[in-house]
Amino acid sequence: MTRPQCPPHAESYASLSERQLDRRGLLRGAAAAGAALLLPPSLRAQPAGITRAWPRLPPCPSDRRDAPLQLAEGHEAQVLLRWGEPLHEGAPAFDWRAQSAGAQRRQFGFNCDFNAFMPLTPGGSERGLLCSNHEYISPAEMFPGYRAGQPSAAQVGVEMEALGMSVVELSRAQDGRWRVLRDSRFNRRLSATTPMTLSGPAAGAPLLRTAADPSGKTVLGTFGNCSGGKTPWGTVLTCEENFQDMFGRRNEPPRDGQAPAAVEPSSDVSPQVAELPARYGLRRRSVYHWEDHHDRFDLSQPGSMHEPHRFGWVVELDPYDPESTPIKRTALGRMRHESAVTGVSSDGHAVVYTGDDQRQQYLYKFVSADVVTPGEREANRDLLDHGTLFVARLEDDGTGAWMPLRPEGALAHWTQAEILVNSRGAARQLGATPMDRPEDVEIHPRTQRVYVVMTKDAASPGDNAANRRRGNIWGHVLELDEDGGRLSAQSFTWRPFLLCGPPGDPAAQPVYYGGADPAELDPLACPDNLAFDPAGRLWIATDGQPRAMGWNDSLYAVSVYGPHDEVGLTRRFLNGPTGCEICGPEFTPDGRSLFVNIQHPGQGGGLAQPTSRWPDGELPRPSVVAIRRSDGARIGS
Repeated sequence: MTRPQCPPHAESYASLSERQLDRRGLLRGAAAAGAALLLPPSLRAQPAGITRAWPRLPPCPSDRRDAPLQLAEGHEAQVLLRWGEPLHEGAPAFDWRAQSAGAQRRQFGFNCDFNAFMPLTPGGSERGLLCSNHEYISPAEMFPGYRAGQPSAAQVGVEMEALGMSVVELSRAQDGRWRVLRDSRFNRRLSATTPMTLSGPAAGAPLLRTAADPSGKTVLGTFGNCSGGKTPWGTVLTCEENFQDMFGRRNEPPRDGQAPAAVEPSSDVSPQVAELPARYGLRRRSVYHWEDHHDRFDLSQPGSMHEPHRFGWVVELDPYDPESTPIKRTALGRMRHESAVTGVSSDGHAVVYTGDDQRQQYLYKFVSADVVTPGEREANRDLLDHGTLFVARLEDDGTGAWMPLRPEGALAHWTQAEILVNSRGAARQLGATPMDRPEDVEIHPRTQRVYVVMTKDAASPGDNAANRRRGNIWGHVLELDEDGGRLSAQSFTWRPFLLCGPPGDPAAQPVYYGGADPAELDPLACPDNLAFDPAGRLWIATDGQPRAMGWNDSLYAVSVYGPHDEVGLTRRFLNGPTGCEICGPEFTPDGRSLFVNIQHPGQGGGLAQPTSRWPDGELPRPSVVAIRRSDGARIGS
C-alpha cells in the first residue's frame, strides 16, 4: 500500500507534550525536573537487558476483503479451535443445524476473546493449557432462521452454554503445529450455569442476596467474559464485562424500535444503591431475552432484583485443578471489566489493573494487603480477597494519583459493600478521571511501565489532557510510570504513547506514534487488546478499524524501546476476515507460538448473508488461530 505521509504540521513528542500542558495554561516554562517527567522512553536511560532495536518486520498490507488470514512474511497460521468443536472424547461433533445445550456444554464456545497459555511444565512451551474466554453471543450468526427478540427455550439454553471460558490441553509437535488433547482431564467449560463462589468484602452482603441464594455467597455462572489476566501463582482471571445485556422484565412490551427504558430505581434504599440500575445500564427488556425463560434474569421477580449485582466481577480460576470452583473476587470491584493484569510490586504486594470498558468510565487498580509468597500456590490462594481498590485521577501536568475506594471522606456514608458493588458511582464521587473507554492494561515485563488502552469514544468531550480528542474515533494508548518503579505506589506520572489514527488525515490531528517516522509506520485505530512478547515488544489488537480507517481489524507489533525513530514504530502483522475483531494475543514462553482469536467473523449479515464465511467457507465460526514462523524461529524475528 502507499504509506500515508505526515503533513508538515505534524507535531513532535516534545511539542505535543508542551501543548498538552499549555492548553490548560499549566506549567508554561516548567522547571527542567518537571519537564523531564514528560520525556519519552527513548530519551531516558535504556533499561538493562532490553535490545535497543528489533528487526523491521516486513508487514502485511491493509485489506478490507473477506480473505484468508494475511500474515507478515515468513509466518503461517493454523486454525486450532473453532466454535462448536468437541473438547472431550465422545463429545458430539458440531452440527449448526441441530444444536443443543448439552452438546454445547462439551464443545468450544462462541466469540472467543482473551487467551491465557498456562504451561504444564515450569516455563514450558511444548505442552500447556489454553484458557479462552467466550465473551458474547450473536444469535443471528448462530441459529438458522433466528427471530430477533423471540428466542426459543432451546436456543437460550445453547446461548447460556456458549459463553464463559474453555480450558483445553494442547501439545506442540516438532513442526510447530498444535494438537488438541481431547482425552485430557484438564479440559472443561465454564458457562452461565457453572456454580461459582462469591468471596471478599462484598460476599454475603444484602446487595448480593437473592431468593435462590439467601447467603449471597454462591452464584450460577459467568458471562460477558471479555479479556482477563494471569496471576504469578498460576491462576487465570476472567473478566465479566457486558453482563447487563442478560437482564430484563419478562412481561415488558417492546417499544417499536426504540431503546428499552431503564429500570426504575427503588425509593426505599440509599442513593448509592438507588442509582445502580441506571449506572450499570440495566433495561426493562434485555438484549437476549433470557428473562422470558429463566426467572433469575427476570427483574420483575422480587427475589431476582439483586441477581445483576452478582455479575460484573473478576473471576479467578485454577486451570490446573479441573474440580476447583471458580471464585468471583469482589475486592476487585464491580464494573464492565475489560481486563485484569496482575503484577508483583517491588515490595511484594500483588497489584491488579483493570479498565471499565464504557465511555467516560475509569481506570482502577487493586493492591493486596498481604505479599505474594513465591512458589507457594496455597499461600496465595486468597490474596485477592484482602486489600485496597484504587481509582485513577490523571492531572493535566502529567502526574496522577490512585485514590482509595474506602468508606471515608467523600465516601463516608457508603458501606464497603456498596462501594464495591457500585464502583462506578464511588469513583465518580471521588472525582476520578473519565476516560475514552479504558480497555486492556499490560505491565512491561522488565521495566514495570504500565500501558493502558483507550479504544475509542466517538462522543468524547475531549476535556482532559489524558483523553484530549473530542469525538475520539481512533483511540490511544497511555504509558504510566508508578512512583519509584513500585506498582503499589499511590502516585504516578503518565504520557501519551500512541495517539492513533491516519497521519495523512488532517481530521485525525493530533496524531502521535512516539518518535517513529510517520512515513515508515503502519497506522492503526481502535486499539483493544495488548500483549508483550518475550523480547519486550508490544502487540496491539484492534476492534473497529473498518469504520475508523477503512480496512479490516488487525494485529500490530510496536517498538517500545530502541533508537528514537523506532519508538512507536508500528508494523501490521495480521489482517483478519471481514466483520471480525482481533482478540487475545498470547505468546508461549519461548516466543515461537502466538495464539490469536478471531471473534465474530462475518458479523452483520446473519447466517443468511454473512459478510464472511471464514474459516471453512461454509458459515462463520469464531476461532483460535495458532501462528508460527515457517523456520521455527521466534514470532516477528
